[in-house]
Amino acid sequence: MKIVYFYQYFTTPKGSYGTRVYEFTKQWVEQGHEVIVVTSVYAKSDIKATKFIENQNIDGIQLKIINVKIDNKQSFFKRIFTFLVYSFFSVYYAFTLKCDVVIASSGPITVGIPGLIASIFRRKKFVFEVRDLWPEGPIELGVLNNKLIQKLSYTFEKWCYKRSSLVVALSPGMQQNILDRFPDTNVISVTNSANIDLFSTPKKPINHPQLAGKKYAIYTGNIGVVNNSELLYRAAIKLKELERNDINIVLIGDGQLKAQLKKKSEGLDNIYFLDLMPKNDLVNYVKNAFVSLIPLNNTPMLATSSPNKLFESMAASVPVIQSTFGWIKLMLEDTRSGFTVSATDENELIEKMIELADNEKMVKEMGERGYVFAKLNFDKDILAQKMLDGIIEVYKEK
Repeated sequence: MKIVYFYQYFTTPKGSYGTRVYEFTKQWVEQGHEVIVVTSVYAKSDIKATKFIENQNIDGIQLKIINVKIDNKQSFFKRIFTFLVYSFFSVYYAFTLKCDVVIASSGPITVGIPGLIASIFRRKKFVFEVRDLWPEGPIELGVLNNKLIQKLSYTFEKWCYKRSSLVVALSPGMQQNILDRFPDTNVISVTNSANIDLFSTPKKPINHPQLAGKKYAIYTGNIGVVNNSELLYRAAIKLKELERNDINIVLIGDGQLKAQLKKKSEGLDNIYFLDLMPKNDLVNYVKNAFVSLIPLNNTPMLATSSPNKLFESMAASVPVIQSTFGWIKLMLEDTRSGFTVSATDENELIEKMIELADNEKMVKEMGERGYVFAKLNFDKDILAQKMLDGIIEVYKEK
């Protein structure tokens, strides 16, 4: 098959973001399929361009790079502008690239525009990949309040589902949400994945002057409001009050709240803010942690999320503490590989952190159970094949 994949955040393990599309399409290319990814320049990606439109080839994956920069630090409206610019220029590729199947990976939902163009005007099979539920998420978080834009967004979302031959949801929660609203949709769940081989490599001592030999909980990813990063700052204060000076919190990443929280944390010696780093370097920091923290706000839409850090932590044999009450909570309970705590009460978080910090046997056993489950269910090769099988099935349909 010839596949065109519209995705704005393409990254390899040399970058500091999720590598799902790289890992999946690399495997598809190795199986003999031709894949073109139309992407842009994300601040956390290792993909760069010197021209406005640039062609690159990475491991057989053909890249069409639209050189418009996307950054989580941008204002909401600036990001909307960059999404629209990307979608506008992607329309050209939707009309001109030879292909059998078009995949559009959302959010933002505007990436569905080139997918719809290829479906309506060229009769191509359209696969709509849902990484975030747009526009429900932004509306729920209070960043998309204009009623007219909300109505238009919901209408556009409906078109994307109705015109797609296949919808790929990144979690069982997203899949159920879509089926509840659009029962006739052909939708499968293919969660985010982990590079099991990479994250199960033997751990080495941390090469960091402030962290060497210290016991720490780790958070990786965006440091912002949606990610409930303030909770970790409050937890650090509480640890000091309890005189648990043996427990530290490490945040690795960037985002809207990083500078603010870093400034507020001046004087605290148990919380550390590290910069973005390539996935290959991040692995050892995760493996040396006694627990991985995923403190998302507990909202209905975030409860359907599929965070990379969850799967990578499990692949690294590290227990998880998270704060949503959807499918992740149920999975952690079934596998006994982590805990779910309140998204607003740092005392619950501290209680579980201390329980793990004081029980190495529990940490080891929870980590091992998480690894076994991740290897069977979240391995990148298994999930890449699951998505490809779904695509092949609709491709063969007349």
